[in-house]
Amino acid sequence: MSSRSYFLLQKDLRDLEENEYKGITAFPVSEDKLKWEASIEGLKDTIWHGLYFPLTINFTAEYNLVPPVVKFKIIPFHPNVDQHTGRPCIDFLDNPRKWKTSYTLSSILLTLQVMLSNPVLENPVNLQAAQTLIESETVYKRIVQKLFRNKLTLNKDSSSDLFKDSDKLIRAIRVSFDDYHKTWSDLATSKAAESFRTPLLENPGFIGQYHKWKKMEQKHQKEWNLN
Repeated sequence: MSSRSYFLLQKDLRDLEENEYKGITAFPVSEDKLKWEASIEGLKDTIWHGLYFPLTINFTAEYNLVPPVVKFKIIPFHPNVDQHTGRPCIDFLDNPRKWKTSYTLSSILLTLQVMLSNPVLENPVNLQAAQTLIESETVYKRIVQKLFRNKLTLNKDSSSDLFKDSDKLIRAIRVSFDDYHKTWSDLATSKAAESFRTPLLENPGFIGQYHKWKKMEQKHQKEWNLN
């Protein structure tokens, strides 16, 4: 592992520890710090609030010249998450040419947190989730709640123990495409739009803008409130 990548990952870890971003945890699980596990919670006042989704993040010795590989271990029923691989549809993660060295682990996780609550329906990677959402937000909400509400509702303290026995946990509650289809039946993107992700991340004040965005999120026309 290069000294540069090690230094940057150490810096990312300190940033996460010092800022304590609400609903986000991440830590290395390998001695060389190239393999990480993380957890993100959906934003407040959305259907994803209270649900913690674990992820794997694999860096290379070339970090941060190239992006890491990020995958959901428990795959949300979401237009912008591939239901087979668990990879989120984020252009700067999919395309190294769009990756910038100014991006950090914190900005990646914050972007994923925003993505959960604000799906982009242009060129989705999970077509069934997108079609369901387009046809009926109510049905979409019911599917998400039926699939995940009883399986992934964890409080802040218990979320810190999420990865202690992660293999057993994931085997027990991984949601497959067949599960999606069955639930959808009972109840009834390769690249997402540029405007959703890039402007925030290219701005040096991304974190500040993120928190401003959260204050305004209840006014967003595509929030799915629990009420």
